[in-house]
Amino acid sequence: MTGLFLVLLFFGLMFLGVPIAFVIGIVSYIGFFLLDAIPLQAVVQQMFSGLESFILLAVPLFIFAANIMNRGEISEKLVQFAVALVGHIRGGLAHANIVVSMFFGGISGASTADTAGIGKIMIPSMHKENYHKETAAAVTAASSTMGMIIPPSIPMVIYGSLAGVSVGKMFLGGIIPGAAIALGLMALVGVISHRRNYPKYQRLKVKEVLVKGLQSIPPLLTPFIILGGIVGGIVTPTEAAVLACLYAFVLSFFIYRTISLKEIPGIVYDTLKLSSLTLFALATATSLGRLISYYNVPRTIENFFANALPFDWMFVIAVILLFLLVGMFMDTIPSIVLFVPIVLPTATQLGMDPIHFGLIVMMCLAVGLVTPPYGLCLLLASKIAEISIGRSFYATIPYITVILLVIGIIAFIPEIAMWLPESFNL
Repeated sequence: MTGLFLVLLFFGLMFLGVPIAFVIGIVSYIGFFLLDAIPLQAVVQQMFSGLESFILLAVPLFIFAANIMNRGEISEKLVQFAVALVGHIRGGLAHANIVVSMFFGGISGASTADTAGIGKIMIPSMHKENYHKETAAAVTAASSTMGMIIPPSIPMVIYGSLAGVSVGKMFLGGIIPGAAIALGLMALVGVISHRRNYPKYQRLKVKEVLVKGLQSIPPLLTPFIILGGIVGGIVTPTEAAVLACLYAFVLSFFIYRTISLKEIPGIVYDTLKLSSLTLFALATATSLGRLISYYNVPRTIENFFANALPFDWMFVIAVILLFLLVGMFMDTIPSIVLFVPIVLPTATQLGMDPIHFGLIVMMCLAVGLVTPPYGLCLLLASKIAEISIGRSFYATIPYITVILLVIGIIAFIPEIAMWLPESFNL
């Protein structure tokens, strides 16, 4: 009965609109309170133990670097380069939206930062060019999912810390799936653009494209600096995040001169606000994960996966469905903390590489960012486009289908995604 009460409490608080981090914290506290043998101090102890990891320092640092890039108007230069590259194709702005999301995902490490930063530029521009508002919101939201797949990725840092795997290998593993999603979305946009006769720009001369490219090279070097430092064994992921912050500041303050020292306190405040929410969710999820273990939920789920699914392909499908479902209701980081420790042991017993498993989890949870009722990226894009979430979601369904197709390919042909991680000895 106690377990049923906690489950009902969890979903009841979510239905009332309580932020997920506080929902998890409240349920954890009440759950430990109902366990007479466990002191309430265990809640706080578990919360702090979930944050005792040097690698987690990379989370606020990557957020800080992304905020500097956003405030420094770096995204506008990336948009100009993306338009110069693909603007001449039918539906050029929609294609550019996807390309710039791929660029920005390699800088920010967060899908929501992509939606907010790129959406404010691309959605109004697409509307002025006679694109349907639903299309503008759908393309922006769907392409933003690459932010947590293409390196660097904040959720990958969390997964690496939790699963004890190389963050560098996770970053390398995300490159091919991220590129596959981008190509798939662009193919879909091409079909839709020809059907609706969306506009295209005049093809620029090679010299003009090169000029735009040269202006964009400094920010585009960010993921290479981060990934190169980690893969080369020069820096840890946390140290790479520090380099990203310093590099973003040098670009915005000294080279482009788009931010001033007066803006730094505001950027720091925004970073602390977002980081505190992220890390608090991680802390409360750690505490709830400990509570769940007292009720033997992990063993029950593990037995289900191990015994009720006799074939490996059934297990893979079950994992995909589980994290697609979880992503619809919960934020990425609590989802990883709560469910990865439960399912990962069975995955490794079946011979699945933890890196491959992590990539599947990342892509499935990324879909949750564009599916109601959580759908944070969909919510942001809808708000910018000034349309209802229902209209946006209906337009997003074809793009979600493309992402699901890529998930299926990566899940059942692991060699595609694992080629890069296995090529480096990290």
